[in-house]
Amino acid sequence: MTAASLDEQAGAEQRSSVDRIRDAALKCFAARGASATSLRSVAAEAGVSLGMVQHHFATKANLIKAVDDHVLGVLAAALTQPLEETPADTIAEVGNRVTSLIAGEPDVVDYAGRALTDGSALGEQVFDSLAVLGAERWRLRAEQGLTRPDLDPTWGTLNPLVLALGAWVLRAHIERHLPEPLETPAQLQRWQRATDSLLRDGQMRHEP
Repeated sequence: MTAASLDEQAGAEQRSSVDRIRDAALKCFAARGASATSLRSVAAEAGVSLGMVQHHFATKANLIKAVDDHVLGVLAAALTQPLEETPADTIAEVGNRVTSLIAGEPDVVDYAGRALTDGSALGEQVFDSLAVLGAERWRLRAEQGLTRPDLDPTWGTLNPLVLALGAWVLRAHIERHLPEPLETPAQLQRWQRATDSLLRDGQMRHEP
């Protein structure tokens, strides 16, 4: 094996260790919150030594920043991509993105839900970026004549956001009233159908 190959392998192993530690921290933060999670518990979750965590991240603050940056990246990739110019149903398309995120990245959703209520900078970033995105999408719908003429533009943006993020924040309480966890396909489909129907009936224009 050449020196270049050895360097490449070492780099891949280091990236793998960093990702494993970051993902373990995300799982711990989602379950208990960052303030209640020690570096030692992250190391145990990742299956590495405490020294390995400190080697890659040095401090807990650095680890939290790495997790926050990862969460913002996942949310951006899942939710902020432009909609098709003439999608058959933009309400359903956005709903599909949200339910896919919950199903595929439950730790990201749970950690973001915590951040939205603990006063952290991450929570502000998540809410404000999604509010700006939602405002633009509802503005475009209004320009196309798709929304009710009496729709309040501010609450027309905020109400759908509250419906989506409320499910993240209140998931544990919601699941007490469901026959199975929210992230199961059947329950996500039920939630999306109900939410899409509420938005279509409440905010979209209906032909007489």
